Amino acid sequence: MEIPVVEKVLQANDRIAEENRRLFQESKLAVINLVSGPGAGKTTLLGKTLHALKDQYAFGVVEGDIQSTHDAEKIASNGVPVVQINTGGACHLEANMVREAVSQLDFARLDILIVENVGNLVCPVEFDIGEDCKVMLLSVPEGDDKPLKYPLIFEESSLLLITKIDLLPYVDCRIDKLREGALKLNPHLEIIELSCKTGEGLDLWYAWLSNRILKR
Repeated sequence: MEIPVVEKVLQANDRIAEENRRLFQESKLAVINLVSGPGAGKTTLLGKTLHALKDQYAFGVVEGDIQSTHDAEKIASNGVPVVQINTGGACHLEANMVREAVSQLDFARLDILIVENVGNLVCPVEFDIGEDCKVMLLSVPEGDDKPLKYPLIFEESSLLLITKIDLLPYVDCRIDKLREGALKLNPHLEIIELSCKTGEGLDLWYAWLSNRILKR
């Protein structure tokens, strides 16, 4: 009896997501949906990215969290417009939440919108929000078995950022196994290994993001 209800929710979300997408495209706004499990380093990476690129491109950010404005306050310190969404317990952002949030932003002044989704490897990937693409973060302490456990997020993402590679000597994670598992699920998946602590790989991420912005 629950299946029709779930389908109805997803259909309604997809309809609003398409409306969001048309709005973003008409505004020539690049939109990235940043997804990961909790603690993979989304907020840290976003802060590094804003510091490095905010003088080249105009960023807007939507911060999704279950509670608090902690991450939004950290991001706002970079001098970019930020809108906070507190889901009140929901483990993902939905298209209607994003539509309401972005109404507070002036698209004419922006080149790119980054949506930092709630930390979760399951629910966020099931809800389209109207983004151009999903960028997934996976930190090496999470292990190399995640493609087996959470295949959909790998299948739906355009880019996998393997984060915290400075910790590789101290954790049980084989990058080659992780890459192999991810590419078996999604042969078109781009993969970048990086560390926000050492800076390794960040230039590749910045170049990838810049290319997305210039293609809008």
